[in-house]
Parts: sequence; C-alpha cells; structure tokens
Amino acid sequence: MIIEFRCEREYARQWMGRETLTIDGRDVPVQIVWVPTAEPRPAGLDALFELERVVLHKGKHSGAGKLSIIPERTQVRTETADVIVDFTSAARDPNCSARLYLRPLFNGIAGENAALAAILAGDLPVIDIVNEIDGSILDRGHPSGEIAAGLSGAFETVMARTLTMMAAILSGRPRIVPQLARPAGSGPRRGPAGYVARGLAVSIAKEIYRLCCYAPHWHVGWRFNDGAGVWQTGDLSGPSWNVLGDPGNHFYADPFPITWQGRTFVFFEDLDHRIEKGIISAIEFNDTGPIGEVIPVLEEPWHLSYPFLIEDGGELWMIPESSIRGDVALYKCIRFPDKWERYATLLSGLELADVTITRHNGLHYLFGAWRDGTGGYSDSLAIYYADRLLGPWLPHASNPVLIDRASTRPAGNFVTLDDKLWRPVQDCTDGYGAALALAEVVELSPTAFKQIVRHSLKPGPAWPGRKLHTLNRCGRLEVIDGSRVQPKTSAFASRIPAAVLPARTNPSTAR
Repeated sequence: MIIEFRCEREYARQWMGRETLTIDGRDVPVQIVWVPTAEPRPAGLDALFELERVVLHKGKHSGAGKLSIIPERTQVRTETADVIVDFTSAARDPNCSARLYLRPLFNGIAGENAALAAILAGDLPVIDIVNEIDGSILDRGHPSGEIAAGLSGAFETVMARTLTMMAAILSGRPRIVPQLARPAGSGPRRGPAGYVARGLAVSIAKEIYRLCCYAPHWHVGWRFNDGAGVWQTGDLSGPSWNVLGDPGNHFYADPFPITWQGRTFVFFEDLDHRIEKGIISAIEFNDTGPIGEVIPVLEEPWHLSYPFLIEDGGELWMIPESSIRGDVALYKCIRFPDKWERYATLLSGLELADVTITRHNGLHYLFGAWRDGTGGYSDSLAIYYADRLLGPWLPHASNPVLIDRASTRPAGNFVTLDDKLWRPVQDCTDGYGAALALAEVVELSPTAFKQIVRHSLKPGPAWPGRKLHTLNRCGRLEVIDGSRVQPKTSAFASRIPAAVLPARTNPSTAR
C-alpha cells in the first residue's frame, strides 16, 4: 500500500514530518506531496505557536510547530498512490486514480483553518474522515483535550486523533461510525492572542494552586441505600453521601466494593501526594459504615489505580490499572483482603487504562481507554474478548471501537438491569473526570458494538465539589468519588485566591 499525504508547503507542521504511519504495529511508508496554499492562515499564527512553546510548553516542541523543509531531503511523489489523504481545503483532482481519497473534516469543514476556528470558538471539533470518491463517512470521533495546553496543544491533539482514525481505516478493520453531535459553537470566539493569554492565565493559576494545595485531591463518597440507587433513578438523589476520611496528604479514588468470605471491603487507589505514586488500599465496612483502619493491599514499583475486582473459578482476582507499565496484569487473591500475587499478563505492549470486564452471551469482554502514544487519555475505547478470564484475549474487529471524550473511558462495573447491559462511563467533555454518564450497551459481539447514553450525572447539591468519575454498588453500599480543594498546610489555606480553582490534570500520572 502506498499512502500519500497532501499538505500545504507554506504551513508545514512538525506532525507532517513523518516517513511512516503505524498501522496494526507495522510502519507503512508515507510519501508527502507539498501543494500550494489553498487559504491563508491568521496573521501571526506561527509566531503565536512559538510563543506558546516558550510560555506554555516550557520550550518543548509540539506537532503544531513549524517544519523546516530542506529541498534535497523533501519527500516527493515516487509512485502512484493507492491512498491519498488530503489535509488541505483544495478541491479534489477529478482525474485522481487512487482507490481511496480521504479527507478529514473538522465540524464538517476541510482544512487546518476549520480545526483552528473550532478550537478558537472554545471547543475541539468533531472529526469526520470522508472518502471523497463516493462521499461516504468512514469514521467519526471527538477527541479529549485534557492534556492540551493552548491553541497549539489543542491543535496537536486534534491532528493526533485524526491520524489515529486514518490508521484504523487503513488497517482494513470495519469502522463503527457513531452519531456525535458537533459543538454548538455559540460561545464567543477568542482571537489567537486571547487564546494564549487565557492559556498563560490558566498556567499561572495552576502553579499557584499546586503551590498551596495538593492537586488533584480525590475523595470517596459512600452511602447505604435500601431503595432505588443511581442506576434506577439516573441521578445522585436518595440518602445523603458520606465522605471516607483521608489523611490529607493522600487522596482516595476509584472505589470498588466487594463482599468476599462474609466480609465487605472497599478497595481504592491510595495516592501519596508527597511521592505522586498510587497503591491499592482497602477498608472494611459493616452495616453502619467503615470500621478499622485503611490498610495497603497491593503495591508495585509503578503507579497503580482503578482496582477492578472479579470473581472467577471460585477465586477473587484484581486488575489494577498499570497503563504506565504498558500491560494489563491479573492478580490473584492469596489472602483476603491484603495479600495479592501477580498471576498473569492478559495483554501487553499497549496503554490501556481503567480495564473493566463483563460476561455477555458466553464470552468475557474487556473494555479499556486506549492510547496510541499521542493525543488524550480518555477518548478512545478498545475492546477485547475471550472464552475465559485467562484468555487468550483477542481484539474486537473494530478497535478502537469508539473515539468520543464523552462516553469512552470506563467508570466502574457493568450492571445488568431488566436483562439490559449498562456501563458507567466518564464524561470528559469539561475535562478529565468531570462527570459521569450511564450508557446502555445495546449491541456487543466480537464484531459489533453500540451504546446509547441514557443519563448524565454531574456534581451538584447531592454531591458537592468538583468532578465525579467512578460509580459502583455492592448490596446496600453505593460508592462514588469526586475532588475537593485540599490545602497543604493551614498556613497555605489562607493564601489561596478565591478565583483559583483546581486545574485539569494529566490522568496518565494522577487521578
């Protein structure tokens, strides 16, 4: 397969300086054809990107940066392409003989200016990949911007996910094109300089906040509920939520409750702010609430979080997130609740966050937020399936099956109600872990997947504070989590400006 990228020479970007596109683990050669500019960019855009590199990115180059083209090293068309990917807004050559002529659209419009306009209007665009030969939409996605700083960072994120979608299409795997609403675009459009000013203000506020407070500081909420719970009501109403106390210099997140051998424990991520590393801890509950002390149950040299628990074959197993290590590891409970041993590696060589498994129609299905090394951490869903828990695990025919910041990342155990399968998902539209959604899985097989989001849950009067990103239940016990302002010392607490709020965080290193 010969792939040709068509890009505008005058606006050559760092992300274009590639010789290959990775497709199913293979590096497929790419030839770049530089074409004349179809439409000019806003004046001073490259200078703006350079300013952001210095001010917002601490000197680090990004994919949005200017690419210097050396004539003698410039790739030119060497063979007739099988696939053309046109990143410009110019009209397609009607005499083109390529079997595929792909063009990304940003909120329905082609070209870099369309992507920039969407970002400047206040949101990342919905990306459509169109085959211009027959007009069909081959894939659609909405990227998450939780790690995007400034206009250049947001643009780099958009282009990274565009390439993710291109690679998926060219792999030959069938694509599942979701129905995604485009951003309304009703907000005031910022000028490029204003975008940088906002980015700088956010960076300053973030540094002040981190100086004064532990950031982020998650906490676990719990309640006993004898009646309809969150899954039945679709909201957080009902009995009041209690907060599981923490020592202040640790945060607790990702609660998973389970009753095993006649005792009920809640397992959770326990992160020590002083070393920025998480372990798995647990606390016992009786009919009135938590009893005893929080105890550590699993620690590794690397960061652990999201302690997904599953019973299988008369044994209790845990799959803590270890995406930073690049694998999905299965731990066996040797002594409940505090002794676990690494038993098997289910998947390796990939970043897969918040792994959650369900049994459906005779198969095990493993869901996780997948990342191919670029872009956000919360917008791409990968599914694997197996006959048994120990595998072997096979990829879904359409991985990644969904690219959508609002309904991809797992947020707790699957639930079956009235013979319908449901999954809680993180809604990262307003930032990582900002809200929850309840999605009904209406189709799931090794070759198909479809879900419909039925309810959205956000912090409010029933659960004060910021953020909400895990939901689980065990019998009468319901658990959630959220975040709050946690001053490092009482002396610092009096110095926090009222306008300074917790900044968005990189979920690859902290919750």
